[in-house]
Amino acid sequence: MEYRQLGRTGTRVSQLCLGTMNFGDVTDQSAATQIVDEAIDAGINFIDTADVYSRGVSEEMVGKALQKNGKRDDIVLATKAVAAMGDGQNDRGASRFHLSRAVEDSLRRLQTDRIDLFYLHVVDITTPMDEIFGQLDILVKQGKILYVGTSKWPVPLIMDGLAMHEKYDYPRIVAEQPPYHLCDRGIEMELVWTCMRHGIGLVTWGPLAYGILSGMYRKGQPIPEGHRWSGADLETNKRFTPEALELVEKLIPIAEAKGIDLPALSHAWLQQRPGITCPIVGPRTITHLHAALKTTEISFTQEELDAIDAAIAPGTWVSDFYFGNTYAHMVRSINHPENPTGYY
Repeated sequence: MEYRQLGRTGTRVSQLCLGTMNFGDVTDQSAATQIVDEAIDAGINFIDTADVYSRGVSEEMVGKALQKNGKRDDIVLATKAVAAMGDGQNDRGASRFHLSRAVEDSLRRLQTDRIDLFYLHVVDITTPMDEIFGQLDILVKQGKILYVGTSKWPVPLIMDGLAMHEKYDYPRIVAEQPPYHLCDRGIEMELVWTCMRHGIGLVTWGPLAYGILSGMYRKGQPIPEGHRWSGADLETNKRFTPEALELVEKLIPIAEAKGIDLPALSHAWLQQRPGITCPIVGPRTITHLHAALKTTEISFTQEELDAIDAAIAPGTWVSDFYFGNTYAHMVRSINHPENPTGYY
């Protein structure tokens, strides 16, 4: 396991981050505890959750696992807020009113005295930047959060956040969490360059493109029943597209020639991308974790990397994950000013 600086901070994190979005949904407490324990034993020291994952249950399960193994101080613990946690007008967003309560709730569920990395989970276009970062400054000074990150923020707003640091000495953004995988290399257009230039770590999510890169879905074959994309319309879906299935057919031979499967190729490729601190892996089972851990041992020749680039060119995409999660909010705020909110 390699360890890398988190942005330009002095904190070092493992080349894989353990994601816990499945905890409380398809993964019960017993399995979650085993996943956390074995991940830490394998060298992972970075765990990611969010308040909105199973409406707080994921945080609770992570907290219980860390209390049981006594290794809370051995890991960098990240969580997020902004997404809706209730039906009230202020049960979401990045306002001072909501963030102050969200952090307290996360601390309670995680059974900890601080959040090591606190992400703004999605863009809130309606709250002024000085209010957002002013409240984060208070939380840092209170010792309740240590570092600040963003998730699914477009580059112009990340730069606004950096301007808050320069102007008011508010907490500096140290990490961004965007979607990134072989079906969508959109962050290579400007986000990767921007983060490398300004010392912002990239902790990416969705390494298998919601299962498209699992090898389960193949061109010309029926979509398996009971899985995420069963019933998807290839003509209208922006993520499960004919082009994505074409890409799968191009990547599988590259993986097979190397003696690995498509998921392993997809995970390993991410770990070796310029500017990427680490991808988040979100195992549902301990078997999924073991498979992800093995990918830390895979490296690529230049010829293999060139073959991947030939299949999906740098900066391009065949599934819309990045634009739909970032710039689409800004587009909507312009064209639908009656409903400008960017959070969900």
